[in-house]
Amino acid sequence: MKALILVGGFGTRLRPLTLSVPKPLVDFANKPMILHQIEALKAVGVTEVVLAINYQPEVMLNFLKEFEAKLGITITCSQETEPLGTAGPLALARDKLLDESGEPFFVLNSDVISEYPFKEIIEFHKAHGGEASIMVTKVDEPSKYGVVVMEESTGQVDKFVEKPKLFVGNKINAGIYLLNPSVLDRIELRPTSIEKEVFPKIAAEKKLYAMVLPGFWMDIGQPRDYITGLRLYLDSLRKKASTKLATGSHIVGNVLVHETAKIGEGCLIGPDVAIGPGCVVESGVRLSRCTVMRGVRIKKHACISSSIIGWHSTVGQWARVENMTILGEDVHVCDEIYSNGGVVLPHKEIKSSILKPEIVM
Repeated sequence: MKALILVGGFGTRLRPLTLSVPKPLVDFANKPMILHQIEALKAVGVTEVVLAINYQPEVMLNFLKEFEAKLGITITCSQETEPLGTAGPLALARDKLLDESGEPFFVLNSDVISEYPFKEIIEFHKAHGGEASIMVTKVDEPSKYGVVVMEESTGQVDKFVEKPKLFVGNKINAGIYLLNPSVLDRIELRPTSIEKEVFPKIAAEKKLYAMVLPGFWMDIGQPRDYITGLRLYLDSLRKKASTKLATGSHIVGNVLVHETAKIGEGCLIGPDVAIGPGCVVESGVRLSRCTVMRGVRIKKHACISSSIIGWHSTVGQWARVENMTILGEDVHVCDEIYSNGGVVLPHKEIKSSILKPEIVM
């Protein structure tokens, strides 16, 4: 089987992290976002992954080369010279996706984190015999999204309603599809939307089916949702593989600590924290609802909450970092500094406090 991952563009909503690496390579729970998807695809027998990308393909491919060998899966790029929306990339990658097997292929949005129930969607797709299967997820506020109106018992999709003013349902497109090769015949090579142009036509012919995603779902393409996604991911890990989570008197709730990280005396860590490889957390530090990426040093008695600390940054002694502060790569926060929602670009030194959310160039 094959899969196409829609990587797309610049990842502006996750700047300043995406100023250092393309968005799919930003770490989430101690590994690049896209690796969570590739590993799950490999587990259900996908042998080739195509990345639809319009930005820095060499960076992506060089990085993923080591994982190709490790996972035994082929990873190639299909590069757009102009943004092609969510359906155009399928037409562009047509020759890479078609083979003589005639098997369906996966299409994934690269920002989506979930339990990736690929095995279940393959079974669902075979059982209904339609042309395309999409995963949907239930949300509390459907008015912000495109809602999928479907027949509950069979999953047959009736129609799509974009940002409905009146309640028509609470299931939204989760950005995970399994499509028969014939879907490619419906897509022209031009900027086009799979959700607005392709799927409604398949639904009109009663050949589109939706399956409700079991477990959690989050689009982690922006910081607040990234932090929420980490909480959901760690909750899921607690249920499925709790041995991967840290334990001890200094740990509260769900915490993921890389085996190469060092944690000092008298710290209090958690809930919902990920600490990456090679990090040093000195004594008396308090961490909650945050991600600390590879090579970061957090000095004595610092306090960090609801924030993302980018690669190789330092947070000084008695510093306080909170309220969606995002530190880009190699940022150095001096001792006793307060950051309230500062968004700091790479390679900066912060010598005075950031008292209200702002971007620090």
